[in-house]
Amino acid sequence: MAAIEQKITPFLWFNTEAEEAANLYVSLFKDSKILSVSRYGDAGPGPKGSAMVVEFQLAGQRFQALNGGPIFKFTEALSLMVHCDSQEEVDTLWSKLTANGGQESQCGWLKDRYGLSWQIVPKRFMELMQDKDPKRTQRVMQAMLTMKKFDIARLEQAYAQA
Repeated sequence: MAAIEQKITPFLWFNTEAEEAANLYVSLFKDSKILSVSRYGDAGPGPKGSAMVVEFQLAGQRFQALNGGPIFKFTEALSLMVHCDSQEEVDTLWSKLTANGGQESQCGWLKDRYGLSWQIVPKRFMELMQDKDPKRTQRVMQAMLTMKKFDIARLEQAYAQA
């Protein structure tokens, strides 16, 4: 098991899908990998040999995932925000995270097939919203409120309107 290098580690509770989810997540981001998997033994409570805790890294950030059973479910009260460099990155992450039962929401939010909420946000949106002209930022905000997946070109059009 790798040495703990960060002070706070997000810990995600899954029913039985922790290893599957971690494998999906690490496939989506650079500097990502499975660090360790501990498995249930004879004492349970999960099936012997099944993943108990999966430690993984996403874009350099450590996470742990537990197969703890159906007791707790994810809610939108916790989400993972991804700051994207391009429309291509937004589109790719959106497509892969909503595949196979994921759900689109509003304003860049989605739930993956495991019920975990994500915010897929282009860095350009954040830049536009920091403009000192309140009319520009209001137009950008109004455009964003009509979107499910962010569309950078539409945000920039709203920003540039006279």
